[in-house]
Amino acid sequence: MRLRRALLLAPLAALLLAGCGRKEAPPPAPAAQPQAQAQAEFTVLATSDLKDVQPLEEMVGKATGVKLKFRFGGTMESTEAVLTGNAKADAAWFANAKYLLSDAQGQSRVKLQEKITLSPIVVGVSESDARRIGWADPAVAAKLTWKDIAAASKAGKLTYALSNPATSNQGFMALMGVVAAASQKTEALTAADVDRGAIADFLKGYKLPGDNSTYLSEQFILQQGTRVNSFINYESWLLSLNASGKLREKLQLIYPYEGVSTADYPFMLLNDARRADYQKVVDYLKSEPAQLWLAKETLRRPIKPEIAAKVENLLPKGGLQVELPFSPDRALADGLIAAYLNEFRMPIASTFVLDTSGSMQGGGRRQQLVQAIHYIAGADASLTGRIAKLTNREKLWLQPFSESPYGLTSFEVPAGSAVAKGVQLQADSDAKQQTLAKVREFADNLNFTGGTALYDAVYDALRHMLDEKKKNPKYQYSVVAFTDGENNKGRNLEQFKRDYAALPEDVRGIPVFMVLFGEASEKDLQSLVQITGGRVFDARRTPLYSVFKDIRAYQ
Repeated sequence: MRLRRALLLAPLAALLLAGCGRKEAPPPAPAAQPQAQAQAEFTVLATSDLKDVQPLEEMVGKATGVKLKFRFGGTMESTEAVLTGNAKADAAWFANAKYLLSDAQGQSRVKLQEKITLSPIVVGVSESDARRIGWADPAVAAKLTWKDIAAASKAGKLTYALSNPATSNQGFMALMGVVAAASQKTEALTAADVDRGAIADFLKGYKLPGDNSTYLSEQFILQQGTRVNSFINYESWLLSLNASGKLREKLQLIYPYEGVSTADYPFMLLNDARRADYQKVVDYLKSEPAQLWLAKETLRRPIKPEIAAKVENLLPKGGLQVELPFSPDRALADGLIAAYLNEFRMPIASTFVLDTSGSMQGGGRRQQLVQAIHYIAGADASLTGRIAKLTNREKLWLQPFSESPYGLTSFEVPAGSAVAKGVQLQADSDAKQQTLAKVREFADNLNFTGGTALYDAVYDALRHMLDEKKKNPKYQYSVVAFTDGENNKGRNLEQFKRDYAALPEDVRGIPVFMVLFGEASEKDLQSLVQITGGRVFDARRTPLYSVFKDIRAYQ
């Protein structure tokens, strides 16, 4: 089916795409040009969902003489880097760049762009659940709509994993698909057109959030058939996951009948002085050898129909549906993100476990920690800062620890004003500003002395979150722990594991995210998160407030 090329608007993507075992050999390439050895690198700021294309560095060099060099990062930070002129790269390669190009500032940074490959957003449903819901028949599946998917979510039949719509491309595109289909408009939407009921119905089934597809896949593999039965992501990712042999059962891919949102992976020139090299790279990426390699290795679809025909046996037929129309109006995107964070998603309840041992006084670590708490409490007005700050209805506990946990303090952000129709940005209420100020004041008054009872503090935080979950189940619970030193008080790691195993099964739904800086043992922290379902963030080479940007995307 011919794609209808309407402008897509997707803000920020942050998924990590690894190859799931695909080992297609690179195609033969012409010999490199003699002058390539003396040529400066052509640097490309690429989003982390493109890590599986890193072999293209060598392939492009051999084919064109251009010394291609990728630098990978999250789309949220990468988009902001391009917008502010701080990308320090000759080109950028994103899954989708409509948000970047939706205003004059972004347009001025991008000199040229070329779409390279395609992958639509689809819904992968565990085969047994597809049969149970009545979706297994291909004729039935072919007619399923976003409305059907939202209705199944509302009824509890569809429970899914999806990356954070506020920070990732595929999460936002899925949410916009629901909104666009519910509007029944053939032209671009406005913020006032958004069907609030459709959003609420769809998000009822959202049970497994995260920032990137690597993390979500790891958790989906563990929780398929228990907590979740579906995965909403790019077609290429779900096909790879089906081929990996790691799933309890394969996923049936659903392509919503009324249309899909498609990532078109634009390759964008930022440095006009390297225009000639950019054109060489683009010509190669769109050539038949590169397009066939991309299709076989990454399961993304070739941009040219005549090349796509040569790999049609690899990809589902009819995967490219009608393209859903979206508006380039930034107000719609910003309003939808704000509404998702502050109104529609399951509200967050988390305990931040804060190392206040004496070692935190050194190396500027105390200042980092205080600055990071100021960051989530509204001190950062940047694009990423707005997304990462504490949201309406959020519950937060700050748990300092040194020789032992102490001084647990709670904060609750009030709900915003009621909105009758559509979505819109809202200024923080006076009550919310007062709560944020109290969080910042708490951070300013922390005292740092004594030893490090990390595992006692994490264990107590989990027990506390379990108690809260029993009283208020309609929250999304997590523990975030920060430490700069080796555990030297209270439980050791093995004692923690023993005590954790004795906790009620509900604890499995409370991930623990560990932030590593200073002299803390990365091996021990990795061991801890393997059993608690979280992940480790390394703040030794990255400012702690930047790490917070990543953490918030998992909550």
